Amino acid sequence: MSVFTEETRLRAREIIARYPADRSRSALLPLLHLVQSEEGYVSPAGVEFCAEVLGLNKAQVGAVATFYTMYKRKPSGDYLVSVCTNTMCDVLGGQAVYDALAEHLGVGHEETTADGKITLEHAECLAACDYGPVMTVNYDFFDNVEPQGALGVVQELQAGGRPMPTRGARLCTLKEMAVQLAGFADERDGAVADGGPGAPTLRGLRLAEEHGIAVPGFDPKTPIRSKAEADRAAAEAKAKAEAEKPAPAPEPAKAAEPAKADGADKTAEPARAGTTATTGTAGNAGAAEPATPAAASGSTAPDVKAPDDKSPQVRTAETRQPDASTPVPDAPGTKVPVDGPAPAPRDARAAEAAGAAANPPAGDGKPAGDAAGAQERNLKEAEAGTDADGADPADASGTGVRK
Repeated sequence: MSVFTEETRLRAREIIARYPADRSRSALLPLLHLVQSEEGYVSPAGVEFCAEVLGLNKAQVGAVATFYTMYKRKPSGDYLVSVCTNTMCDVLGGQAVYDALAEHLGVGHEETTADGKITLEHAECLAACDYGPVMTVNYDFFDNVEPQGALGVVQELQAGGRPMPTRGARLCTLKEMAVQLAGFADERDGAVADGGPGAPTLRGLRLAEEHGIAVPGFDPKTPIRSKAEADRAAAEAKAKAEAEKPAPAPEPAKAAEPAKADGADKTAEPARAGTTATTGTAGNAGAAEPATPAAASGSTAPDVKAPDDKSPQVRTAETRQPDASTPVPDAPGTKVPVDGPAPAPRDARAAEAAGAAANPPAGDGKPAGDAAGAQERNLKEAEAGTDADGADPADASGTGVRK
């Protein structure tokens, strides 16, 4: 465990803090990138480190690390060269690019050169079919490559250079890229300002320029604010909106009800639950209003739904897969099977005839044993409840052979 630096441990705590306390397991993917940035691959020590900081066992971490091809299980070179050989790129020449690089480097799939600088691999799909054939170096794209162009990129890497990708920022090592994939910014000065977007990326901008479409008041030179600045601006805007919100108008007082003209004493209605019946004169005739739940119980706690008030999703799940505590007949949409009377022989004959009419044979041939005489005999035996010899089926011989 001593292989990991204190900086890596601090970053691990920062990654875990991005997620809710009860969802810390979601931090596993970026943590695997983090340990890969330290060693160049996910080693057994890296698996143990992730398991320790997340409270998992090593089998759970290893299951994830072996599922994704972006996590390497053995040391890789500084530059991972991935050539797409999937259908589209293969048709356009991707396999020829891979073969040329394999011959030049003297390595095969997932193998690293003797100097530890370049690892070569086949890639299934790099999601850039419109630029095919494509290859990536540490996940940065080189588009429309052909064997000689790909060899030129690799030779420049071997000479210590860093060729500029077709799209994206300046090349970095695999360990540096793993830090970025873990969720940390590229700290190299001016690195993200290098490179350029592809033509399809700029297509929307070009169409907007052609048709004179622009965002009102947009200044392209406006700097991008940091997260802290954006949060502070949002808090100030919210406070300003709250301050400008008008105070609610006071509710008008309710006018007293006029006294009834009839001065005779009147008897109140029969008392109801939670009310008190009174008898009075014109000024106080009638029954008292029903008591509110708070007045009746003395509690001010908010209403809470009953435990059996389940959501439709829960009800549906219980219907599909009930457990011992779920009464299946009570679940909505569930039908309890009930044994009904056996179909009459004539019903069976009608169903058979309807099925035969709806499914005519494809040719003149019939399956073996599909003779009309045998079918008719079997149907008569079924109606009579006896076998061919007139004996009850239950009286079959002990050998199980019936005539």
